Amino acid sequence: MDNNVNLDLMSFIETEILPRYSKFDKAHNLSHVTGVVKRSITLAKSIGADVNMAYAIAAYHDLGLEGPRAIHHVTGGKILAADARLKKWFSPEQIKIMKEAVEDHRASASHAPRSVYGKIVAEADRDLNPETVFRRTVQFGLDKYPEKDKEEQWKRFAEHLDNKYSQHGYIRLWIPGSENEKKLKDIRALLINQDELKEIFNRIYDEETGI
Repeated sequence: MDNNVNLDLMSFIETEILPRYSKFDKAHNLSHVTGVVKRSITLAKSIGADVNMAYAIAAYHDLGLEGPRAIHHVTGGKILAADARLKKWFSPEQIKIMKEAVEDHRASASHAPRSVYGKIVAEADRDLNPETVFRRTVQFGLDKYPEKDKEEQWKRFAEHLDNKYSQHGYIRLWIPGSENEKKLKDIRALLINQDELKEIFNRIYDEETGI
């Protein structure tokens, strides 16, 4: 992890916060949050934002999955704001901004994040490497809908990708010129080619189910 983050804060986060992700599904586990943390720090440094704030926001951003998924961004904001231990490193105003950033990180949010920190975590939460996006989509379908057969999983996979990542999809990128902008174009090019997309799905599905 980057040493520009306060070491005391890092010790607290890595001991008390990150392990809570180990009980979430494959798409939101420890590997996911670690990636979001690293990307948040990189983005914060590139635009001159506070790396400690960006680090803590990333660490808390999906803790709301301990409750209902549909409101996990709101729940996550409440969890962060209610954690009195953060007062050791952050002012009340910083904690308010951090709470709002967690609330604003969700891909389906209809409004732009209220601060640069919301934009950082929203951007960092989008690991738009096409292979990662496709694999996470398959993993989520298998985890949440185990009763669906392969053809039904394919339909769910294709529908989800269209709803979220296509030209008319709900995903929004908030930092112009980011690496994610290029990756989203790559995903959209694949979505247009349904035959190639089906081949990708079949390969990942077979790998994930051990076929």
